[in-house]
Amino acid sequence: MSFSSPHALSSHAARCFSGSYAEARRKFLDAAALHDAHVESFIHPELGAVGEVLATDVAYLGMPDADKLLIVSSATHGPEGFAGSGCQAATLADADLRARLAQAGIGLLLVHAINPHGFSHLRRTNEDNIDLNRNCIDFSAPLPVNAAYADVEPFVLPATWPPTPADESALAAYIATHGLPAYRAAISGGQYAVPDGIFYGGQAPSWSNRTMRTILRRYGAKARHVAWIDIHTGLGPYGHGEKIYPGRNDAADMKRARAWWGADVFAPFDGVSASADVTGPVVSTAYDECPHASVTLMGLEFGTLPDLEVQRRLRADHWLHRHPEAPEAQHLAIRAALRDAFYCDNDEWKGMVLGQTRTVLLQTLLGLQAAA
Repeated sequence: MSFSSPHALSSHAARCFSGSYAEARRKFLDAAALHDAHVESFIHPELGAVGEVLATDVAYLGMPDADKLLIVSSATHGPEGFAGSGCQAATLADADLRARLAQAGIGLLLVHAINPHGFSHLRRTNEDNIDLNRNCIDFSAPLPVNAAYADVEPFVLPATWPPTPADESALAAYIATHGLPAYRAAISGGQYAVPDGIFYGGQAPSWSNRTMRTILRRYGAKARHVAWIDIHTGLGPYGHGEKIYPGRNDAADMKRARAWWGADVFAPFDGVSASADVTGPVVSTAYDECPHASVTLMGLEFGTLPDLEVQRRLRADHWLHRHPEAPEAQHLAIRAALRDAFYCDNDEWKGMVLGQTRTVLLQTLLGLQAAA
């Protein structure tokens, strides 16, 4: 797919990207039908922000029970779905990529809106304030402990918004004393003690967790090789797609990931990624539900605004969750700011997202093709 002019790129972006969850879902389902994909919808028990039906929709292209499976998922974190959905629509429209996948005998599974509630309501979390990338853990074992969270929460989620000068001073003092990496780990590493707090992992598997496991069992049962690209936004330099390895700390798996995608695959457990080292990412469910397959995972993370600004807007959203009595104008301003923190609604950024995603998908296709 090539673009002869900026207008062509703009038109393509307009066709792929959407301004709401409902529009994104409609475009995805229409594109899936146009290209004869097998479609299945998992209906969410709650309604969307404007009363619309919510669902995690899947579109599958390829031979049934293909032994090599490429998964591309969107909206693990609500409004990050604007970018992920656009990439999925572009993938469905990409005749060259579809032909290459078919020739290689690779199944393509597009999972649209893992977290439809957050996508529609413009919240990174789900209907229970759960961050899905902290929810996919073994709940029969003791829950992870993040002792530092209690130290930072009073000034991360203060009593009033915007924070007072005293709150800002307390935050700055914590960073000065402990360092920025420690501060980031304290809030974004995940916590399981404060249900209305930030980066909450839950007390049991969420609807999205259970649904994703059902999808994997249904579509990955016969696959011997699974590659999964989960598209995210909000961390790193503007428009850059960081290739984050969210899998197990296994030398052979890391070697395969870098052989497929390059030396610039960063692992959070090495301390070099824009992402915190979290427990329970959604993609880790592939290890549980496809134990017979080799699993190669990537979180493809596109930068938007400076890190601390994104974090500040996320803090505001969580403050609003605690304070539904806030004025309507403040509601609207915080929601709009959060959307803009995870979705840059301009052709430049969209073009960067689409181009880098296509490159990663081609690399993944070649990696799967070569897998023994």
